[in-house]
Amino acid sequence: MRRFPTRHHFATYTGTAPIEVSSGEVERHRLSRAGNRQLNHALHIVALSSKRYDQRAGAYYAKKIAAGKGKKGALRCLKRRLSDTVFRALVEDQTQRAQRSPGGHLGATLQSSAAGSHPNTDTSEQPHTGLREDPTPSLPNAC
Repeated sequence: MRRFPTRHHFATYTGTAPIEVSSGEVERHRLSRAGNRQLNHALHIVALSSKRYDQRAGAYYAKKIAAGKGKKGALRCLKRRLSDTVFRALVEDQTQRAQRSPGGHLGATLQSSAAGSHPNTDTSEQPHTGLREDPTPSLPNAC
């Protein structure tokens, strides 16, 4: 997420930031063909299904159609709004992870679990009984 300082940078990466293609007094925008195409496709599928099954997304889509946007323009606006929602979720997840963990593996702490600075590491006073076998048997030289 460090690559994306703002939601606008993230939208450019996902390809949901509109590009202005105005000419004269006519002001128009279209979707960018740049950016991560797989992520853009995923947002497109989410936009299509959410405008149909999610009440808030459907109302937003209908509001954009009523405002004079075409179907493609309204879908473009919905995709951008979904991109902003994904960005907020990623930023929130990143801040929660930073607060929860000091770094490293999950459950890692910054304090030592040893009782003192030099834990007691005496050798056993008991002598070893028996010889220890070599774990790697030697192989005959085969030339």
